[in-house]
Amino acid sequence: LYKLLAYKDEYEVARLHRLAAERARVTAQVGERVKVSYNLHPPTLRSLGMKRKLRLGPWFAPVLAGLAAGKRVRGTALDPFGRAQVRRVERSLIDEYRSTIEALLPRLTLANHADAVALAGLPDLVRGYERIKLANVERYRSELAAATSRLGLGT
Repeated sequence: LYKLLAYKDEYEVARLHRLAAERARVTAQVGERVKVSYNLHPPTLRSLGMKRKLRLGPWFAPVLAGLAAGKRVRGTALDPFGRAQVRRVERSLIDEYRSTIEALLPRLTLANHADAVALAGLPDLVRGYERIKLANVERYRSELAAATSRLGLGT
């Protein structure tokens, strides 16, 4: 469940870029005089046909701070990123997985334990960003359907 709850959306990526440990890691790798830039491919611009990432300089750091603070709107009607297909899918996976596990628990036995453990580990398949993640979600759902069938849970 944690794997599905802890997805990296735009707010989390902004927060990670702002961490002092991240800045220290970059400085340790390339030195104090490094000029940091951020390569971003905003979903809105991508949906409009933009094929490459935008390169944004150090001036963009305050925008990242604002974006990181904006996590409060995550999942609400005010979330500008929440309408993207990948974000909707990520949110739906949480409820799907919880429902499946809740249906499984009363039927858990020694005989089906190995299949239950395999089912519980399926969120590890949901990796990547955008198209890659959506393709992995399809694989996850396919394997989840097979696992629930083996366990007699239906789909």
